[in-house]
Amino acid sequence: MNNLKNRFSIKDLENLTGIKAHTIRIWEKRYNLLTPKRTETNIRYYDLENFQKLLNVSFLNNNGYKISKIATLEDHKIPVLVREIASEDNNESHAINSFKMAMLNFDQVLFYNTYESLLRERPFKEIFYDIFIPLLTEIGLLWQTTTITPAHEHFLVALIRQKILLNIEIIQSKTPLKSKSTYVLYLPDNEIHELGLMFIHYELVSQGNQCIFLGSSVPMENLSDILRYYDDVKYVSYFTIKPVEEEVESYLKQFHKDIIVGNNAELYVLGRMLNHVDIPNLPKEIKSFKSIQELVEAV
Repeated sequence: MNNLKNRFSIKDLENLTGIKAHTIRIWEKRYNLLTPKRTETNIRYYDLENFQKLLNVSFLNNNGYKISKIATLEDHKIPVLVREIASEDNNESHAINSFKMAMLNFDQVLFYNTYESLLRERPFKEIFYDIFIPLLTEIGLLWQTTTITPAHEHFLVALIRQKILLNIEIIQSKTPLKSKSTYVLYLPDNEIHELGLMFIHYELVSQGNQCIFLGSSVPMENLSDILRYYDDVKYVSYFTIKPVEEEVESYLKQFHKDIIVGNNAELYVLGRMLNHVDIPNLPKEIKSFKSIQELVEAV
């Protein structure tokens, strides 16, 4: 069975490229840029080749090429021109498009080649903030609109996770510990979105902090064990989908009561579930952050 997604509706193309369906239709009719196909029941669809061409056309258009000019280029010359411009400018949108193609085709080689190309020009930290975060934001939206399947997202996230782990190992082997505090990184029960927390781990280790990474879905009662071994503990967590909206405030109160009171401990927390919390009324030992960068700067 073929697992590749190779049929796209015009709405899929809009979601994947950011180009409005109306504009795609104009480019198609006026300039013959795309050639949609039809199913046996006469429903129009676009194949992977059309999608890739549209990504390239959009890239050229965003880099100053008029559609009328692009339309005169032979098909095989369009990706060549795209590569030339991308290599000159170290262009982020081209890298994001390449990662999207890698995801849709479950193509590890394209992922690795794109990543290695970026790494020759910029440090990993920059790649994460400038490429991976915008890419993952887009992927989340694509998943919600059913343009891609959860398998696509898991494939991409697993590859990015590999890169974070590799860079943590490199940093740990080179950076001496210099912090008095111990940072304990964990996700609450049933929270499995650990990529952001893993990157915080990378950032903290880069600064020479001692870190204990516990990972996803850690019950609160297990967190107090750490306090028997370390005097100054700062817990770090990331609430993406858990605790749920109606439970997040009570979770923080319980954490304060069970873990913080009577101990030299704090909780640093971020994530979209904090939108449901009355931040100014949190105990002073619980500090909230709007982004990874804000947390890292505070540390």
